Amino acid sequence: MNWNLNYLFETEEDFLKALNNLNSYVEKIASFKGKLNDEKSFVELLMLQRDFEEAASRVYQYASLKSDLDKRNVNNLANLNKVQMVFYSLGEVASYIDPELLTIGKEKVLKMVDNNPEIKEFRFLMERLFDQNDHILSSREEELLSLYSPLTSKGSSLYSTLGVSDAKKVPVTLSDGRTVDVTKGNWTTLVQDSKNENDRRKIFEAHFSTYEETKNTFAEIYKVCLDADKASAKSRKYSSSVEAHLDHNKIPTSVYYNLVDVAGNNNASLKKYLKLKKDYLGLSTYHTYDRFLQLASSDKKYSYEDAKKMFFASIEKFPQDFQDKAHEVLRDGFVDVMEKDGKRTGAYSSGVANLHPYILLNHEGTLDSCFTVAHEAGHSIHTLYAQEAQPTMLQDYTIFVAEIASTFNEHNLLDYLLNSGKLNKNEKIMMIQKAIDSIMSTFYRQTLFAEYELKAHELNEQGQPINHEVLSNIMIDLYKKYYDIDIKEEKVKQYVWAYIPHLFYTPFYVYQYATSFAASFKLYKDVKNNVPGAFDNYTKLLKSGGSKYPMDETKEAGVDFTKKETFMAVVERMDELVKELEELLK
Repeated sequence: MNWNLNYLFETEEDFLKALNNLNSYVEKIASFKGKLNDEKSFVELLMLQRDFEEAASRVYQYASLKSDLDKRNVNNLANLNKVQMVFYSLGEVASYIDPELLTIGKEKVLKMVDNNPEIKEFRFLMERLFDQNDHILSSREEELLSLYSPLTSKGSSLYSTLGVSDAKKVPVTLSDGRTVDVTKGNWTTLVQDSKNENDRRKIFEAHFSTYEETKNTFAEIYKVCLDADKASAKSRKYSSSVEAHLDHNKIPTSVYYNLVDVAGNNNASLKKYLKLKKDYLGLSTYHTYDRFLQLASSDKKYSYEDAKKMFFASIEKFPQDFQDKAHEVLRDGFVDVMEKDGKRTGAYSSGVANLHPYILLNHEGTLDSCFTVAHEAGHSIHTLYAQEAQPTMLQDYTIFVAEIASTFNEHNLLDYLLNSGKLNKNEKIMMIQKAIDSIMSTFYRQTLFAEYELKAHELNEQGQPINHEVLSNIMIDLYKKYYDIDIKEEKVKQYVWAYIPHLFYTPFYVYQYATSFAASFKLYKDVKNNVPGAFDNYTKLLKSGGSKYPMDETKEAGVDFTKKETFMAVVERMDELVKELEELLK
């Protein structure tokens, strides 16, 4: 139930030796400046970059995972910083590469690649480079930008320090006399398990009050992130931050705006569902933290072993190769299961080139925890397929397609439970609510945050002031628009923007939860309906890794994001589920 990092390095001394060795790659890569017009030098540089990728993957994985096991450990954080400094140094010395290749020209560069089969895997990467021609700067300008990269990425590290490393437990005395320590990792479970409305409020306020207390600091940190995005977009000649973040993967901004338009203006069933919950549970007022309340109760707890068995049973109808990979990614030593002091909250799958992926969990024994196991296993299965089918430089799939494999597993697990024949009426209500909550959290909630990012960046790009009041007002308006809820009545909920780490770590990331959900729903529906070749189309997408632009990968699998109908299919599914739930509750 714990990670075995010996798979990566037997000792910390081995890690430090490998870390020191990375610096030699930096020096060698720097030595090719001005020589790339020579085919022999060009080939040697690309092969050196591939070697660095493989060596750096192992070093970074070890340092990152070890740091996440205990965010309080300053030595682990120092090691991670040392690895990051190598990447910064590489970015600085390698800043000449792209401008130099652009000067040589696309025709000659691709010809040199085609002449040398050993660097065939770089062809798509070279094509991508020339597609970005308008946004690549001169060698000197690229060097200057790389020198400032430690500062422009400072927002995320400051957020991690304030929001995780310096986070405090808040003791709360409940109505039964018990005192519990409320943390970012457990507050949702405490709320969900609480039958007392006043206790739920106290738990919620205990956690979110930590953001209220430091609202000015969080707002200033977010301003750093916004300014970094603005500077990067302007320096690379983009019209906006959203365009800059999407263009690298050739994703039209219309995809983002279509999603926001569909989810923001087609949420009648979402509001109806919240009213159903309020009335059925007899709540005087529906609060945002009531989203964890179940319409049908169960005290059943699921161990991690229970969660694995449930997931494995749900995929027994799928090809054996897929099942084998599912068992492999959850093998002992590659999953860290339980919450620990100092451990990073949440859950993720971490995969790098040619190495077995690792999964971080904070298993709480709930049904949601079981779905999290299936979700993260989906990411790791995706990684194994990409490693199996693609060479080193083409394994890293984009964020845009990353959530497809994870939510595909969730759709399947839900159907498995609904169709098991073992559910009574209450359990069926629980499962349908689970399906609705999944759409609510993955499609609507993430799009709400995506619209928040859009509005915050637009205000900053227009030179408007950014402070905690401005950021909170955006959230107040959006919660009214999406949920018809006035979060001003919840005292501290307006600071939810400081609670979401993706907004600080990975700008314009969260919308991809919604797009991936829509894609996985379409792909899973085809598999479920036994459409010929559907599962092969799905695994073909997983195997493609980073060998194509993500819009091309999904379109070949049968999902077209340029059409609003792709998103409307999720809205229609929501309509169906809410009607079914309404009948069951009668």
